[in-house]
Amino acid sequence: MNKLVYQIVILIVFFISIVGFSQQRADVVEIPKISKPRFQKGKGPNLYIDQSHQNFHQKSGRFKPFSDLLISDGYKVDSIINLKKLKNEDILVIANPIHVNNLRNWRKPIHQAFTKDEILYLKEWVKNGGKLLLIADHMPFSGASNGLANAFGFSFCDGFAYLNKEVENSPDVFSISNKRLLNTNITNGFLGEKLDEITTFTGSSFSIPKKAKGILKFKKGDCCLAPEVAWQFLENTPNTDLKDSFQGAILNFGKGKLAVFGEAAMFTAQTVTNNSGTYKFGFHSEQAPNNIEFIRNLIYWLSKK
Repeated sequence: MNKLVYQIVILIVFFISIVGFSQQRADVVEIPKISKPRFQKGKGPNLYIDQSHQNFHQKSGRFKPFSDLLISDGYKVDSIINLKKLKNEDILVIANPIHVNNLRNWRKPIHQAFTKDEILYLKEWVKNGGKLLLIADHMPFSGASNGLANAFGFSFCDGFAYLNKEVENSPDVFSISNKRLLNTNITNGFLGEKLDEITTFTGSSFSIPKKAKGILKFKKGDCCLAPEVAWQFLENTPNTDLKDSFQGAILNFGKGKLAVFGEAAMFTAQTVTNNSGTYKFGFHSEQAPNNIEFIRNLIYWLSKK
């Protein structure tokens, strides 16, 4: 077993010991008071969180902190089941959808979460002015989302993206200093606070179309491990170098906008509790000081015409 794969296996064993056999839940977080909300309370755009695809993250569950944050920023936030009710100016957040056949069965084959008709509808909706934030975590969520992502020119590696870093067992930091955080209006101060690093917590990776703008970019030496069964890594598990791949990107598409991200915990606040203690994953973590402002900037970019 080569050194990199060995380090990844050690990381995964550590992560399973925290997450795989523990209770993972949304945290009760007091959202920091926003001194200058983007919109007056309840006067902002409509933002809907999908709950029609067995989503691992929903408004009343693991994405409640995300919902609370955006409500405090003036958005009108609700869940949605019937996507046909979306209006062109609405924002739709789809986080970790999965096909019913893969519920509690994170083994290949990973089935598509969206039907062909749903994909065609969402593509036309964005083209006509809709604003979509698609978030697909590590396997199996990245695989389940690939059909929808492909419709816009994105393609997921259905596996586990690993940042090649000196400190093992730590979140992934995409920063200006390590050249993994790229200069866009989301981070350079044009739409809000200027940010020099963003933190993610074990996600996926994807390629982007030419017209997209990358935000979180992997470097040579970062890799995607794609096992047959989630969290089960062997010496012969496919290992793809992630040079020129991404974990976050944006795209203007027709009259609408699309943002794609390969990690969900960065957008919310979760705790994992086991016999060893309680661990924080998300924007309330001390290791993610910029994530709240990043979320605000990103959603504001989506909301603008």
